[in-house]
Formats: sequence, structure tokens, C-alpha cells
Amino acid sequence: MIAALAGFIFGFDTVVISGANLPIKELWHTSPWFHGFFIMSMALWGTVVGALFGGLPTQKYGRKKVLLWVGILFSVSALGSALATDPYVFSIFRFIGGLGIGVSSVAAPTYVSEISTPSTRGRLVAMYQFNIVFGILLAFLSNYFLQGVGGNNDWRWMLGVMAIPSLIYTFMVFGIPESPRWLVAVKRDTATARNVMARLGMNRIDEEIQLITASANHEAHASNNDQHFFSGKYKTILWLAFFVAFFNQWSGINFILYYAPEILSRAGLAAKESLFNSIAIGGTNLLFTFLGLYLIDRLGRKTLLVIGSVGYIVSLAMVAWCFYAQASAGLLMVFLLLFIAAHAIGQGAVIWVFISEIFPNKVRAMGQSFGASVHWVFAALITLITPVFLDEKDGIFKDNPWPIFGFFAFMMALQLVWVLTKVPETKGVSLEELEKKLVREG
Repeated sequence: MIAALAGFIFGFDTVVISGANLPIKELWHTSPWFHGFFIMSMALWGTVVGALFGGLPTQKYGRKKVLLWVGILFSVSALGSALATDPYVFSIFRFIGGLGIGVSSVAAPTYVSEISTPSTRGRLVAMYQFNIVFGILLAFLSNYFLQGVGGNNDWRWMLGVMAIPSLIYTFMVFGIPESPRWLVAVKRDTATARNVMARLGMNRIDEEIQLITASANHEAHASNNDQHFFSGKYKTILWLAFFVAFFNQWSGINFILYYAPEILSRAGLAAKESLFNSIAIGGTNLLFTFLGLYLIDRLGRKTLLVIGSVGYIVSLAMVAWCFYAQASAGLLMVFLLLFIAAHAIGQGAVIWVFISEIFPNKVRAMGQSFGASVHWVFAALITLITPVFLDEKDGIFKDNPWPIFGFFAFMMALQLVWVLTKVPETKGVSLEELEKKLVREG
């Protein structure tokens, strides 16, 4: 729970900017490109950097130390962005927060997967995703209730309040143990690992240590060519991690979460009403993430991805039709909520679990870094270009954004084909057994 709390701050930080979007645009009068890059997507570019390089310290210094630094980065970002005096200072502190998000998406799922059992790994790692959507919901609620507080500076309160959970999380991390798999596979410290396993209540500790040691020894004795992370040895796993992250973002999830108030306003809802409906989006996300957590170790990862893909295709196609036919805002809202439900039960519940379990112990942090980096690169690109398409004055689809949603629906049809033909089921299989299945046969 403590490690997964990094996800709560991740979710809160990711979406809190949606409430500050329009006030900041009015305050600093920046161009659509500047607003898209420096204001809205700067945190995501920080996330890309954090995800790209987060695997190195996570692998070298351990999961716990990195999780601690994540909390520090979040705290600095919250206070700095709330007190920013110009768009450039604001962007720097948003970038720092993005670094925290990127590193947390590497370290937290890696840590939780390594302290879990095969039968509980899915729902325990998915607690990270649950905390993300819980943070998203509270960010929408916080924005709604803080709107108007402090006059034109209400956005500063929206951003600054994140310092509270960030500091609480930082202090709580001091009390968690290091990952026993990292202690055995990287540090070769079996004595400490044995104590941690006993503290965690693991059964057959000696047998577990032997399996982890055997896996580490196999990696250590591989040829230099085989040991390279991007060698053919890991080709199957790398493609799985790439596509699950790639399709996650081309569903349009961050596009909708970041620009929810603006999208709903475009559909005919007033600003206050749009923020309130953003809360409905956050609540639906939370409810169906609960369902995803319940099902992920019962139905499996692949089944949830299939269910989510079908839900994506139907909901996105209908959202596109609602904009095209200028249907009622209420009907549009129904299909937006269906989209959120499909994401929460499918890709949302699965992505961090799937990436964290398919890589071997020796390179898990690097693998998580790779998958998270792909996820965040496309998240940043989509957020960067959105104002170019959506801006009311100069946007390509300023009159009607239906082609955007039609494109996302097409991408989700491609995801369904990929899931049905390429994705293996990983539920109930130990990390070491998955390594034998995916690496040596890959």
C-alpha cells in the first residue's frame, strides 16, 4: 500500500493541471504551441526522462531509496509550481514533478511485483493503478471545490495542495523493507533477503531464494551478447511491453483526462458544470478499477484486455458520432463514462502489472523503465499536439473534434487484433516461470 501510494500522487499530479489549464491560459496569454508544450505537457516530458533513466538507479541502488526520492521530487514540484511567477518557472517545477511520476512508474510496480505471490501479484501491483485513479478523482474534486478560492489565483491552491500527500508518502517510505528479489539477484545479500521474506510472511523461503539465485546465475553466465538488454534474447518481451504501452496511450485516455473540462465545455456544458462532470469521470474510473482489481487474478490479464478493447471501440465510435451529429451533451457524457469504464477494467488495470511481471529479475527495473518510457513518450506527444487540434481559434478541428475520437477508435481495433494474436496469459505464474517461458523460448 505504501509503495503504491506513489501512484496516488502520480494520478493527482497528472490531472490537477486540467483545472489550471484555462486560468493559466488567460493569465499568461501564451500561444497554443507554447501552452501545449510548456504548460500542459512539460510534466509529461519530465515523466519521459524519469521513466527513461529511472531503471538505472532502481537497479543499482534499490527500489526503496528510489521510492523515497520520488516523494521528495513530488513535494518540491507541488510547492514550486504553486508559487511560480512566470510560465518558465512554472514549467521547470512541473518538469520536476514529471521526473517523480516517471521514476515512480518504474520503481513502484517493480517493487510491488517482487514482494507479491503469484496468486496475488495481479491485484497487488494493480493497487498502484487504483491509487492513480484515486488520485485522479481527488484531483478533480479538489479542483472543483477550490475553484474561486483566492480569486484569480485558485489554480495555485489546486497545484499546491499536492504537497500534503507528497510529504506524508515520503515519511511513510522510511518504514518499508527493500525488495528481497533485488537483495538476492543484485546485491547477493541472501541473509537480509531471508529476513525480509520472513517479515513479509512468505512461505518456503529457502526454495524461493534458490529459484531467484538460479535465475540470477543464469543471467550472469549468459554471453555478453545475450546479456545486452536489447538483444534477441528479450525480443518477445520487449515487443509485448512496447505495444501494451503504445496502445494504452492511443486509446486517448490522457487526452480525455487532461482536457476533460474543455471537451465537455465544447459539448455545451458550462465551466462549473464541466468540472463537476470531470468528477463523474474520476468516480467511474475508480469504481471500475475496483472491478479490474477483483477480476485480474480471476479472469487474467489477456481477458481483461479483450473486454477493454471492445468497450473502447464501442464508446469511442459513439463519442465521435455524438460530436458529428451534435447529439445532446448528456448522451456524449454516457459514452465518455463507458470509455473510462473500458479503460479502467482493461488497459488501466493491466498495463503496470503486465510490464512488471514479464521481465526477468535481473533486468526487471530496466524493463519497467522501457515500458514506462514508451507509455510516457506517447502520452507527452498526444498532450503536446492536442491544443493544435482542439484550440477554439486556431485548432484544426476547432469546429468539431469528432475525427480525433474516430482515430482513437480505429487504434483500439488494432489493439484488439494484437491482444488476440500476440498476448500470452500471465496470471498465477511465478516470475521465475514466466522468465523460462518468455525469455528462453522467445
